[in-house]
Amino acid sequence: MEEKKPRPQDKWDAKAGLISKTYKLDKKTAEEYQKACEKAGVSMGLQLAKLMRAFIEETNKE
Repeated sequence: MEEKKPRPQDKWDAKAGLISKTYKLDKKTAEEYQKACEKAGVSMGLQLAKLMRAFIEETNKE
C-alpha cells in the first residue's frame, strides 16, 4: 500500500493549526447557511469558527 504524499496545502494547514472536520447537517439548513454566507460575503469556515467561539464562550460563562 502506497502512502499518500502530503500536498503543499496540507503542510500549510498543519503549520497554521487547521484541521478538517465533517458534520452531518440538515440539507436545507446547510444550503441556507451557504447562501447567507455568500450574501454577507464571508467565508463559511470563518463564520462557523466565530459561531463556535461564541458558543464556547457563552457555555464557559455558566
